[in-house]
Amino acid sequence: MLPGQGPVLQSVLGTLLTWGLTAAGSALVFVFSSGQRRILDGSLGFAAGVMLAASYWSLLAPAIEMAEESGTFGAFAFLPVAVGFVLGAAFVYGADLLIPVLGFSGPPHAAFALSYDPRAAKEKYEHDPASRLDYESELSIRIGRAGHHPEGLAVGVGFGAVGKSASATFQSARNLAIGIGIQNFPEGLAVSLPLRGAGFSTWKAFWYGQLSGMVEPLAGIFGAFAVVVAEPLLPYALGFAAGAMVYVVMDDIIPEAQTSGNGKLASWTSVLGFVVMMSLDVGLG
Repeated sequence: MLPGQGPVLQSVLGTLLTWGLTAAGSALVFVFSSGQRRILDGSLGFAAGVMLAASYWSLLAPAIEMAEESGTFGAFAFLPVAVGFVLGAAFVYGADLLIPVLGFSGPPHAAFALSYDPRAAKEKYEHDPASRLDYESELSIRIGRAGHHPEGLAVGVGFGAVGKSASATFQSARNLAIGIGIQNFPEGLAVSLPLRGAGFSTWKAFWYGQLSGMVEPLAGIFGAFAVVVAEPLLPYALGFAAGAMVYVVMDDIIPEAQTSGNGKLASWTSVLGFVVMMSLDVGLG
């Protein structure tokens, strides 16, 4: 991330950072033993807190400010942001409904690895020679559906919005990328550890863990390009990215972190993640 560069290049650099931190988190599979569910639930809680804080300080607040400064909506400046927010949540919800129709079942987003059993899938395909679907290919598809889509989009939209309002600065977009990268670090581990416990080699578990962040640069480029060519849509786009992230947190990450008796731990790591992201955005903004 370099000041003064174009938003598309900035989004590429920012999402490469988030991808790199996902890979770094996945690399912890070489250190930690598999099956440590408390680590996974704590990681998910931390990720949820970061995403919630980023949704407000880096996305919703600048979006509302832009709508107010435009003077188009008057007292209803919240309206385009609210519309975008609902559309973002509806988009993720619709994707959840559509993906099984296309033939891919199972839990979506970042929490998928905790409830998906690769060992059972492997045994199924090994005992079913008629099946042409390779279990690793299916696993890579599931990983590609992790919650990094809205995160990459959020980074791209954040850089595309730089300069459009007083609060939409390079610093706020940079902090958003750093914050999402920080929450991607434990999220990468949360993908890799269950795969290691399911019988995958350490290197293969690491590979699939870092693969979960590969989609972010593509989503970031799309987000930055879209808001550059359609500037009036910025409040809607920022609200959309925030709505998508909040929906993922509420529908997938928090419920999954609460299923194994570590709910209090997940709640406190969520608070920690929120404070870390808030401190980044306010303290370094």
